[in-house]
Amino acid sequence: MAGQRGRDVLIRIGDGGSPEAFASVAGIRARTISLSAGLIEATTTESPQAWRELAAGAGVKRAEVSGSGVFKDAASDALIRLAYFNGDTPRFQLVIPGFGVMAGPFAISELSYSGEHNDEAGFAIRLASAGVVTFVAEAG
Repeated sequence: MAGQRGRDVLIRIGDGGSPEAFASVAGIRARTISLSAGLIEATTTESPQAWRELAAGAGVKRAEVSGSGVFKDAASDALIRLAYFNGDTPRFQLVIPGFGVMAGPFAISELSYSGEHNDEAGFAIRLASAGVVTFVAEAG
């Protein structure tokens, strides 16, 4: 069986409207997409053979995405910059080709810019979930 190829992740940001419209702002080469859940110990003296037990669904869940890329245009750069400097947690859609779409409110926990004097400007970003994140698998 062949392994899954690494792919670009398309970042889309919501406008906060109802219904919400999303604008594509950038593609990133995802370095990391991390989903984690804290565990809550529920072991007691009555746990079978003293094996650890965990409280189902009681831990804190979070998602983080980090990567680097190039903004689509100056307006896209401005949307991300504004969200960062205002400390906003807009709804993002992260379109992962071959997998699906992860969506929810995210804070921009890190934003950096780079570039050579004779080349395109690049950026690196880290998004941290700030509420319920959903995932819809790609059909197929």
